[in-house]
Amino acid sequence: MGPAVRVVLFLTATLALAGCGSMDMDVRHLEPIPPKLVAEMGSKGMSPRDPILIRIYKQESELEIWKLDRSGKYALLKTYPMCRWSGKLGPKSREGDRQAPEGFYTVSARQMNPRSEFYLSFNLGYPNPLEKALGYSGSALMVHGACSSSGCYAVTDDGVAEIYAVAREALTGGQTNFQVQALPFRMTPENLARYRNNSNYAFWQNLKLGADIFDVTRMPPKVGYCGRRYIFNATPVDRAATLDPIAPCPPFEKDPALEALVAADRTADDSAVMALVASGAVTPPGDYVDGGMHVSFRRVLASMGPERLGRQTSGDVEVSRPAAALADPYAID
Repeated sequence: MGPAVRVVLFLTATLALAGCGSMDMDVRHLEPIPPKLVAEMGSKGMSPRDPILIRIYKQESELEIWKLDRSGKYALLKTYPMCRWSGKLGPKSREGDRQAPEGFYTVSARQMNPRSEFYLSFNLGYPNPLEKALGYSGSALMVHGACSSSGCYAVTDDGVAEIYAVAREALTGGQTNFQVQALPFRMTPENLARYRNNSNYAFWQNLKLGADIFDVTRMPPKVGYCGRRYIFNATPVDRAATLDPIAPCPPFEKDPALEALVAADRTADDSAVMALVASGAVTPPGDYVDGGMHVSFRRVLASMGPERLGRQTSGDVEVSRPAAALADPYAID
């Protein structure tokens, strides 16, 4: 399939999703990637049509775009501050709980929404097969523009325009779909120590395994489901075995070298967590407040009011991680 055919199929899929049959339409979904970002890709050995992967961190309110570079591995292209997400740390389980999802998701062209009421958006694909099997409910969980959320991740109009353009070019360039890793926080020893008593800790350790594989290999992990959890880069010994998200996992074959690297990484993290706990230096989680936003947007909210939030451009805010913001992700500076 040539690039021209892929572009036609992409437009057909996005128009169908939008429910729009006329070509006399808003063309914001066709805006090119900004020249500055294209130049940055070039400096990092990437091209606009190279595959992407997205990582989302709730607590830090950041979204990362990773892109395949000429080395054959993924490298970080850009980090976007998130203007709003709703709920609290932990997975989404039911319609109306205001929870932004956590997990591993797959986004294809048909999930790209060029006619979103929140400027542009793409659907995460919640619930995924594991979440469906667990009986979780919910729909239309998006990454979108504006600065409001009821279970979605909002990155402002300007932010989502860039993200949408980068994703569109990767999908029309030949990538069938891209992986989204939606994580509660950066899986650092400090965060793990802080939330070690949280009821979601075992679930987060499962997510961390997939995140660790990406950190070690700089390649998206192959995601599967069994035993009520995610499994990564695992092939059943019995090639005819059918994986059931709820049923016990069958015996697997895994890459011994990769397993050793991930195990070493996990051992180091576990040791660091234990040392932090023993030192008494762990900051306890703050009181629950519905959702959060990046520290840069909190400054805008405090100084200029809520009407300015959705109009901020990527040049107006900076991605930074001051210690105070990490200690309390909800506080307004």
